[in-house]
Amino acid sequence: MSEPGDYNAVRESIKKAMPKPGYDDGSAGPIFIRLAWHASGSWAPALIPGGTHSGGSNGAGIKLCPLESADPANAGLSHAVSFLEPVKEEHPWISYSDLYTLAGVVAVKEMGGPDTPWKPGRTDFVGDVKNYRDDVTGRLPDGALGADHVRDIFYRMGFNDQEIVALCGAHNAGRCHADRSGFDGPWVTNPTRFSNLYYKFLLQRDWKEKKWNGPRQFETKVAGTELMMLPADIALRDDPEFRKWVEIYANDKDRFFKDFAAAYAKLIELGVERNEQGLAVLTRRVAPGSGGGCPFAGKAKAKL
Repeated sequence: MSEPGDYNAVRESIKKAMPKPGYDDGSAGPIFIRLAWHASGSWAPALIPGGTHSGGSNGAGIKLCPLESADPANAGLSHAVSFLEPVKEEHPWISYSDLYTLAGVVAVKEMGGPDTPWKPGRTDFVGDVKNYRDDVTGRLPDGALGADHVRDIFYRMGFNDQEIVALCGAHNAGRCHADRSGFDGPWVTNPTRFSNLYYKFLLQRDWKEKKWNGPRQFETKVAGTELMMLPADIALRDDPEFRKWVEIYANDKDRFFKDFAAAYAKLIELGVERNEQGLAVLTRRVAPGSGGGCPFAGKAKAKL
């Protein structure tokens, strides 16, 4: 067991947890990136004047809140949680919320991507989750929808069009699964290598609507490999404001890496309010026995 605060030791354990022969393309890296993304992307500002924000990575709701972990948008993330459990056992002092966000940062780097700023100090929910969190489900992007939806989701979290396109570059990693999202296939030819191929393929390939019994998606072949794009991906190509950033990132990998690291760091910090010691201490938002939380009720209540 490492000494409390030895985050370099945790990073090394995460690296060792990434190779996964027989799972997807042999790496847990892409699903670690997705875990950190989804754990953080539930954040929303206050719903009522004088209320507080809700969601985000602090608290580890994606593991500890049953309905959040069961959100259809989080299907398959149980694999990432399982892959990281031995790391937690090796370093029991680290919170799950720190572990999950750090895993995403480490995975990006180990897959050839940029260094992403990351700060520890997140705190996990203790006891009854309903004392801390109300409904945060249904807040993640739906790949079946278009530009208006994408903006609605990301603008809620305070991202602009440039940051949206940069964050969508996470689709350089991993693949969709028909038994999880309904969609199927990888976006790029090397889904375990972080790059800017996603943008290049989005612009350069001829994407045809796939004829199959699944949800609407688009397909092409590169070097004999069938690739896919979601309707939300195609929206980045077709929307003029999004497209200009797609073009920039397709032609400048260094610029993409710089902008992705900044946007990803911003994402995983959403809702993490730190004290003078840098710790994100949880505050009870709902009095015990008053309802709300998980199971969810009273969306207009102040939430974490």
